[in-house]
Amino acid sequence: MNASTPNIHAPQRPVIRQLDEAAINRIAAGEVVERPASAVKELVENALDAGARRITVDYADGGKTLIRVTDDGCGMTADDLPLALSRHATSKIDGSDLLNIHSFGFRGEALPSLGAVGRLTITSRSADSDGVSITVAGGRMDPLRPAALNQGTVVELRDLFYATPARLKFMRSDRAEAQAIAEVIKRLALAEPEVGFTLRDVSGGEGRVMFRADPVPGDFFDALQGRVTSVLGRDFADNALAVDATRDDLRLVGYAALPTYSRGSSAAQYLFVNGRPVQDRMLYGALRAAYMDVLSRDRHPAAVLNIECDPQSVDVNVHPAKSEVRFRDPALARALIVSTLRYALAEAGHRASSTVGAETLTAFQPEQGAYPPRIYQMDRPNQAAFGRAMAYQAPDPLTERVANPMGFAEAPSARIEDQPIVQADTARPLGAARAQLHENYIIAQTADGMVIVDQHAAHERLVYERLKAQRDQNGIAAQALLIPEIIELSASDTARLLDIAPELAELGLVIEGFGGSAIAVRETPAILGRVDANALLRDILDDLADLGASDRLQARMDAVLSRMACHGSVRSGRQMRAEEMNALLREMEATPLSGQCNHGRPTYVALKLADIEKLFGRR
Repeated sequence: MNASTPNIHAPQRPVIRQLDEAAINRIAAGEVVERPASAVKELVENALDAGARRITVDYADGGKTLIRVTDDGCGMTADDLPLALSRHATSKIDGSDLLNIHSFGFRGEALPSLGAVGRLTITSRSADSDGVSITVAGGRMDPLRPAALNQGTVVELRDLFYATPARLKFMRSDRAEAQAIAEVIKRLALAEPEVGFTLRDVSGGEGRVMFRADPVPGDFFDALQGRVTSVLGRDFADNALAVDATRDDLRLVGYAALPTYSRGSSAAQYLFVNGRPVQDRMLYGALRAAYMDVLSRDRHPAAVLNIECDPQSVDVNVHPAKSEVRFRDPALARALIVSTLRYALAEAGHRASSTVGAETLTAFQPEQGAYPPRIYQMDRPNQAAFGRAMAYQAPDPLTERVANPMGFAEAPSARIEDQPIVQADTARPLGAARAQLHENYIIAQTADGMVIVDQHAAHERLVYERLKAQRDQNGIAAQALLIPEIIELSASDTARLLDIAPELAELGLVIEGFGGSAIAVRETPAILGRVDANALLRDILDDLADLGASDRLQARMDAVLSRMACHGSVRSGRQMRAEEMNALLREMEATPLSGQCNHGRPTYVALKLADIEKLFGRR
C-alpha cells in the first residue's frame, strides 16, 4: 500500500521551495507549446502584433528540427531583445486592464518558454537602430551580437524539446505535425486577409512552398472573399453566403456555406472573435444549431465567421493558448449566430450548391484509361465519310409515317408532356417541366440548360416548411399529464432546468419544482405523443453542460414534423401532369431552404447547356 502511494504516509513534512527560473519556463512551455504548431502560432501572432504585412514560415521535419518565422514588422532594438526573453515581459499591455485586449499576444510567456525547451535565436532590427541577434538554449542566454538584417524580425527555433526529451515521445509523425502547422497558418491567414503568408518545407535543404496567400486589397468583404478563395478553394467561395448582422454590441460577419455544400467533418469551420482564431464549444454548438434543420447528424456545415465586439465584452484570458474565450453574455452570442445563419439560409431560397451539378457531370464521364480516346465523326478529316454518315442518320420517310410524333419507331421509356414550351417559364430559375423519368425525376428546361428534380425530396421539404409555419403561427399545443411525472435530479441540475423553464414552456414542456431536488413534469408537447420525460430532461441537461444551451426539444419536434412531411409528400412512382410538375417548380422557387431535403440532400441538379454539349463533344 505504502509502495504504491508513498505520499499518503510521508516520513517527514514536505519542504516548500521556490522553483528556479529554468524550471518555471519549462513548466510554462508545457502549457503554451504543446507541439510545433503551437510554437508557429505564437511566433506568427507576435509578427502580426508587430504590424507585419508579409510573413514567411519555414519548417523542417514537421517543425521538430527547425521553425523559422520571418516578418517585416517594426522590429526590436538591442534593449528590447533580452527583455523579450524574460517571463511576463510584453509590449502588448501595461497590466492595468486584462479585459481590454486588442492584440493576439499579451501574456509574455511564448519566447521565454520556447527558449527553455529549444535553441532559440532572434535577429531583429527596428527602423532607427542597427540589427542585433541573441540566442538562448535550454534557458541559457548568450550575449547580444550585431547582425545584418533589413527592418523586421527573424525568429529561428531549432531542436524543439531537446531540453525536455520526454516531450519528444509525444510528437506525431513529421507529416502529421506539418499538417497541423499548415492548419494554424490557414486560420491566421483567414483572420488577416490583408497580410501575405508563405509556408515552406525546407527539409533536406529544399524550399517547397506548401501554402501561399498574397495580401488581398479592398474592403473587408472583398478581402475576405479573396482570402477565402485562396485558402478554402473556389468551390467554397461560390457556394457561401455573405453574413453581416448586428445585435446589441455584437456583430457577426463572414461567410457560411449552403447546406448542400456540407462536409463529412468539422474541419471547414473557422471561427474568430475580434479576429482571434478560437475553438470554443459554445460557438461551434451555435453553428451546428443554425444548420440543425437542414443537415443530417453525420454532416457538418462549412463557415468562416468572425464576431466583432467590445474587447471588454469577452474574456480571452481563459486559457494559456488563448484558444478559448468567455463572453459576458454567451446567450446573446449564440442567438446572434443561430438567428443570422438561419435567416441567411432562408433568404437563399431554392439555391443549391454548384458542386452538385459538377459532381453529376463527373459521374457522366468514363474513368480515365477505361476506354480508348473517343474520335467523334465531326472530327474525322474524311468529308465523304462524314457526308455518308449524315445521310445514313437522316429519318426515313417510310419510318416517319409509322413512328410516333417524336420520330421514334417505338415510344420512349420516359413520359413526355406534349405541350408547347412557355418562354416565360424557361426564364425562371427552375425552368419549365418537360418530362418525368421513372415516375420520380422531373426534367425541366431552363434558358441556359436543364434541371433534374427529385419530386419526392422537393415536395417533402415544401410540406415540412408548411407544417413548421403552421406550428409557429398557431403555437405549440401541449397535453397535460393526468398524473405529473416526478423526476429526482441533483440540486444543481434542478436549478439549471428551472432557469430555462419559461423557454421550455414555450415549446410545450411545462415543468416546476416539486420540493428538494425533484422536478414535476406537468405538460408535454402534444406533437411528440408519449414522451419519456426522464430521458428527455437528462438529454437537455447534457446539452446545457456541453454547449450552454439546448435545442434537443426543438429538434425532436422538428423530427416529428419531418416524418409527417415525408408521409404526406408526393411519393416516388406517382405520375404527375405537366401543370403539377410546373406548380412544384414554382413553389420551390418561392419556398426557403427548398434546395435541400429535410436531411440535407439536394432536391435538384442544375446542368448548363455548355457543359452538356461538352459531354457530346460539341465543344
